[in-house]
This record gives sequence, structure tokens and C-alpha cells, in this order.
Amino acid sequence: MEVLGWKEWGQLPDIGIDAIHMKVDTGAKTSCLHAFKLEPFEKDEQPWLRVYVHPHQDSVEEHVFEAPIHDQREVTDSGGHTEVRYVIKTRLCLGQFDGAVELTLTNRDTMKFRMLLGRQAMRKRFMVNPELAHQLGERP
Repeated sequence: MEVLGWKEWGQLPDIGIDAIHMKVDTGAKTSCLHAFKLEPFEKDEQPWLRVYVHPHQDSVEEHVFEAPIHDQREVTDSGGHTEVRYVIKTRLCLGQFDGAVELTLTNRDTMKFRMLLGRQAMRKRFMVNPELAHQLGERP
């Protein structure tokens, strides 16, 4: 089992994000990705999303991808606010892990990290040492 620090670098290759800085958040059940614009549409009679993200902190560089909608869920943030969020499934590469994870999508413009890594993605794969950072290496 790999040890994560409180922040790590990973990749979301299936949606074209080759490097993303994430905060490891054991208080969050589901992982979350920053999205500043969401456009639902249908593709082959299935619900899809066009997602606009700023994948890098302190950058307005836009990245757009499309993904099937996996679910919609009520999520309560750390401030106690509840919102309904779209959920997608995509591939995460983090250390030796390379597999599918669920990501909720919400606007994180005011937050330092563009992605939170939640408990579901870490379960039975990682341990967390909050005194450490970048245990799996620097930016890919």
C-alpha cells in the first residue's frame, strides 16, 4: 500500500489532463474536480457533459472535455452547503494506481487545489501521512 502526503500530483489521461495537483482529503467521500462551466447534452441517446476546467492552479488556461454522466448526487461541502453535482467516471493515474474513479464536478475557482482526492478513491489503495507532501513524486 502506497503512502500519500497531504498533497500529490496525478493524471487524468482519459480526459486529457496530464498533470493535476490534488489535495488528499480524508474528510471527503467522493473525489471532486474543478469545473467552471458544464453543458449537458445527448450523445447516442445517452446523457453526456461538456466540461470546462482550469486544470492548473493560478492559471486561466482552459481545457474542455466530454464525458458520459455517471450520476447526479447531493453533496455537502465543508461549509455545510448542499448542492446537486454531476458525477463522471474517469481514469486516475496516481503512483502505482491506474484505474477508474468517480469525480463530482463543481466550481473550485476560489480554492487552492483544482482537485480533491476523496476516501472512495483511496480505499484499500493508499494510506495518508498528513505530515508529508508529494510522496509519489513531483509534477509528471
